[in-house]
Amino acid sequence: MAQIPFRKMHGLGNDFVVLDRRHDAVAIDAAAARNIADRRTGIGCDQLLLIEPPSQPAAQVAMRILNADGGEVEACGNGTRCIARLVAEETGDSRVRIETVAGLLEAELLPDGNVAVDMGLARTGWRDIPLAREMDTERVDLALGPLREPVCTNVGNPHATFFVADAGAIDLAALGPRLEHDELFPERANIGVATVEGRERIRFRVWERGVGITRACGTGACAALVAAYRRGLTERQAIVALDGGTLDIRWRDDGHVIMTGPAVLAFEGSFDVAALAGSSR
Repeated sequence: MAQIPFRKMHGLGNDFVVLDRRHDAVAIDAAAARNIADRRTGIGCDQLLLIEPPSQPAAQVAMRILNADGGEVEACGNGTRCIARLVAEETGDSRVRIETVAGLLEAELLPDGNVAVDMGLARTGWRDIPLAREMDTERVDLALGPLREPVCTNVGNPHATFFVADAGAIDLAALGPRLEHDELFPERANIGVATVEGRERIRFRVWERGVGITRACGTGACAALVAAYRRGLTERQAIVALDGGTLDIRWRDDGHVIMTGPAVLAFEGSFDVAALAGSSR
């Protein structure tokens, strides 16, 4: 059977199967993504990352992102760092430009091995999130159980950040899916809970849209810092501590969010093309 090579990578435990689509024509649809992502019968991952030829001359590669449920999403901060590392090592150029649905992202492989990514502008207008109706995105009229009045931000994808006394005590498995699918979010939303531990440190957990609870979410960490600063709780730069480790997030004066953190290659392998047609969840 024909074999498809893959890489397994992660950013703080947010794990990915990376397929290089620049030189093959194997179709990867939603069902195939679900089969690959299945942790019992597939390789297992939070997201599937597809490296493809770019359409923009300024980019070295294009990246597509399929969630574990097979749905395609616009942005993934941890995944962007992983692809940036691969491209930097391939080209020998520490600066990388990646084309995504959310726009052209610039990244840099740093001497310490971490990767810094300019995630672009943090958008805060209600239409930008998007929300179903007009309201103040700094205090959104939404509540469920102990969670209320989130800050909503779009960092390539929609986020609702709830500030709580103890992020670790929130039952995200119960509350996350209900809030993700709330009618206020026509494109659904990533649901985060944040505890401000100081002017330069945030504890953060997240329920990712189409995935569930993950050990880390790069765009969610960016949204948490933007939300905390808008509320006057932190400076424009802070360490965001997730279940899988920490990210350094900075919201520049020009509105761009810079995320810095690790990108790790776990292993490489291959699988049969026939596995793409396996039973779907």
